Amino acid sequence: MGTDELNIFEEEFWKINQVLEKLLRETNARTVLLIDRAGQLITSVGDTSTLDVPSFATLSAADFAATAQLALLIGENAFSTLFHQGENQSIYISIVAEKLILAIVFDKRTTLGLVRIKANQVSKELDGIFKTIFTRIKGSYQKTIDSDFLSEAESELDNLFK
Repeated sequence: MGTDELNIFEEEFWKINQVLEKLLRETNARTVLLIDRAGQLITSVGDTSTLDVPSFATLSAADFAATAQLALLIGENAFSTLFHQGENQSIYISIVAEKLILAIVFDKRTTLGLVRIKANQVSKELDGIFKTIFTRIKGSYQKTIDSDFLSEAESELDNLFK
């Protein structure tokens, strides 16, 4: 991957962080995390000082995986959001771009309704950013394999099966 391509992905990363920062401000949440489905943290904004982030990310992904199985048991394809309400803090978790998990940790300074509305808006913004990233990644892989290589590979495969 060349320097220009790395710069493009760096720009997208900062756009993602800006969107998450906006969500944090507009909801008055404590922390917003973006996690992949394997449980790896992609990025976070807000206060994570009292949060075991690796464990939180892993458990959030596992929570979604378990809930997907519950959805199947009742005849649903999946659930797109989860909500856990505690005495002092709550967690709202949703799927973004079909591949990522958006987790919002909030307390009594905000409401579930506001978090839901803003999370839905942000999900649409993030979907657009990730579609761009996925398209660029796909283009990068296609650029690395030129037509001469493909022709030669096809010829070798043909020879193997003669």
